[in-house]
Amino acid sequence: MRQRAAWFSAGILMGLAAGIVVGVLFAPSSGAKTRRRLAAEAHRAAEVARGVADRAERVAEGFGGRVDHYLGRDEEVAWRKVREIREGVQRYTRAQTAN
Repeated sequence: MRQRAAWFSAGILMGLAAGIVVGVLFAPSSGAKTRRRLAAEAHRAAEVARGVADRAERVAEGFGGRVDHYLGRDEEVAWRKVREIREGVQRYTRAQTAN
């Protein structure tokens, strides 16, 4: 999941860079006007990148929570088995000493 988000973010940044280059090369406006427009586009692209990063972080947190849940569940099952074995050994020991 993280790798997909990383590739997506890289694609967005590469597209942004290509757009800027093409925009500068074919700009019909004056330099000052073009710079303002490019600054606005860069600001919008930064907002999109922040949104993607926030979403990726939420997905990673959710995935991490599920992993923690399942790991904790496995640990709980393992400790229950240890208790069962311990109780079984104690019962067996008592049965052997009673005979």
